[in-house]
Amino acid sequence: MKLWEDERQCYIRAAMEQNTPEENEALKKRLEEIDWSVFEHVDRKETVNERGVFAPLEAVELAEIRAREQEFREIGLRTVREGKVGAVLLAGGQGTRLGLDKPKGTLNIGVNRILYLFEQLVRNLMDVTEEAGAYVPLYIMTSNINDKDTKEFFEEHDYFGYPREEVRFFVQEMEPACDYEKRVLMESGTEPAMSPNGNGGWFGSMVSAGLLPELQQKGIEWLNVFAVDNCLQRIADPLFIGATIAYGRESGAKVVRKAAPDEKVGVLCTEDGRPSIAEYYEMTEEMATARKENGDLLYGFGVILNYLFSEKKLEEIADARMPIHVVEKKIPYRDVDGSYVKPDAPNGYKFETLVLDMVHMMQDCLPYEVDRSREFAPIKNLHGVDSLDSARELLAGCGISL
Repeated sequence: MKLWEDERQCYIRAAMEQNTPEENEALKKRLEEIDWSVFEHVDRKETVNERGVFAPLEAVELAEIRAREQEFREIGLRTVREGKVGAVLLAGGQGTRLGLDKPKGTLNIGVNRILYLFEQLVRNLMDVTEEAGAYVPLYIMTSNINDKDTKEFFEEHDYFGYPREEVRFFVQEMEPACDYEKRVLMESGTEPAMSPNGNGGWFGSMVSAGLLPELQQKGIEWLNVFAVDNCLQRIADPLFIGATIAYGRESGAKVVRKAAPDEKVGVLCTEDGRPSIAEYYEMTEEMATARKENGDLLYGFGVILNYLFSEKKLEEIADARMPIHVVEKKIPYRDVDGSYVKPDAPNGYKFETLVLDMVHMMQDCLPYEVDRSREFAPIKNLHGVDSLDSARELLAGCGISL
């Protein structure tokens, strides 16, 4: 039975009653293009979120990094110079919470001059490429919503001085959304409601975009993936790369020392003996407050969404199916009467893969400590904690002219 023939699919059927014949043909074609198997995960949504047994994972701390700085730097710079490192910027989001109806990376973070978030991130990468004397291929993941605007922004600003031939854009894959009865929600008369497939879908999206042969042809062995909202992070960091290789690990994660036991950051640890991330809301009070003999928190290092992955290992796990997380969300939709509804409360499910599952599918992961005052300035809001205000303060503290 075709999806539009199912009497339970009230939103699709209502749209078809109101569409023209031509619009219905377009809708049928669109519905047949989509993989609806994700809806099967609704019935087992509780099991995918079940967690195993957590245990602490020792980090490479700042003192050791300083002591072995020359060793790590030499390994990392050599790896960059040999063309074995690529950088992946996750930039699919809009700046809605920042009052910006554009890609988040177009935010002006300057005070007395214009300094765009994208510009600062490219500058951070160029600090490394200038030191290494070699460019790092930069892959930028956009979304259906902001792909055109992001590409145009980079063009308008001449890629902020980065060679355009070293930059590739690809669009994050999308998944359909449904209500609590597994009925397909509609965005319009011819388009189902779709949403990005989560921050764990970036490598699969690269593969779907046809970029895997390029990675292989270039000889890229390591991919450094990072989020758009942290304007201070060092990208393709030779010390981070060098430490991960020196320790013989197949992945690494930049971490910061937690400011307090209840800080709302995910903690890098092990789960059933494999590397994993315990989200702050999953930690018991006993876990959050447990301390080592020296007084440091036992689960004391939070992730900042800056990871280094072995490209070969990513290819292996791309062939395996990553867990699909079923997430309750507020999903705007076209109602049966044709009106557009923006719900005030969650009304259905979105389907996401998470980067924490990528980490858990690795054999090992090196927690690599960075100084939070020099590498952790996330911009989630305009004011308050993790805001544009706090990021500007941290940028100025690092001597960056605003």
